[in-house]
Amino acid sequence: MKQQRWLWLWVWLLLVGCRGNVSQDDSRLRVVATVSPITNIVYNIGGNHIQITGIVPEGVNSHTFEPAPSDAIAISQADLIFMNGLNLELPSLRLAEANKKEGVEIILLGEQTISPDEYVYDFSFPKEAGNPNPHLWTNPLYALKYAEIVYQKLAELDPAHAADYQANYEAFSERIAQLDAAIQATTASIPPENRKLLTYHDSFAYFAPRYGYTIIGAIQPADFSEPSAQEVAALITQLKAEKVPAIFGSEVFPSSVLEQIGREAGVRYVDTLRDDDLPGEPGDVEHSYIGLMVYDLRIMAEALGGDPSLMDGVDTANIPGPDTAVSQKQ
Repeated sequence: MKQQRWLWLWVWLLLVGCRGNVSQDDSRLRVVATVSPITNIVYNIGGNHIQITGIVPEGVNSHTFEPAPSDAIAISQADLIFMNGLNLELPSLRLAEANKKEGVEIILLGEQTISPDEYVYDFSFPKEAGNPNPHLWTNPLYALKYAEIVYQKLAELDPAHAADYQANYEAFSERIAQLDAAIQATTASIPPENRKLLTYHDSFAYFAPRYGYTIIGAIQPADFSEPSAQEVAALITQLKAEKVPAIFGSEVFPSSVLEQIGREAGVRYVDTLRDDDLPGEPGDVEHSYIGLMVYDLRIMAEALGGDPSLMDGVDTANIPGPDTAVSQKQ
């Protein structure tokens, strides 16, 4: 009996602690998202009319992330849940299905954005494993579709603020058009023979065809292990034949193997790309989905012989203002 009392006390303290981070304005929609690009897109549409919580911490491997039991509390209080889908967040999806309130929708944005015949499969995401490449948001036009779905769902649940959600969506659409044009101009500044991407983790499979890049490989296998010696040797041979100036690693996926491949192939190794970790800190003007894309394009352009300054005119600020009130798990 004494142990039971301590258990209930622990649960009560946990609930109180979580509620301490939530605004006292209970009229706002409570929304849960997963990876930070999705959380940020939702924030840009919902603004201060929603309480948004992102349960996947920045800087972690979102493919292998296991949510904590405390995440069930945020999910159980949510009025709406947004996830990428395409099997990116399966543990989080299972947790949401088990703990959401009755009638609360789980919106799988990727699966509402493209059809199965548009899914991309590759070395990191082989078709036989049944897991398509989930990184749709690196194509800004798909990110805009995410935003449209978010706008429609928020307006449906909260019609009193539908005009604000629409205005935010329209402003976000203008920013995406600006971003898209800047990426095209920056890509045009890269010599055509250099518009080739070899990365550790293939996050740019939907980005590349939009802007005329060729994905020549990704070295991380589907099980997130290191590639075999034979695969490494084949990539080195391919890089020498392709004559690309640089290959790209990730801050989230540090790889001594990719560094070795670059060294033996005689190409520059750049290890600072990001796919779901926003640059800067919450509240910084660049801490946004658009800021993430600008950050990556500057790195690509500089390494591949283009002009990164062509990205400088893109407005990376969040539509509703600084995102200091956004709760992205750390």
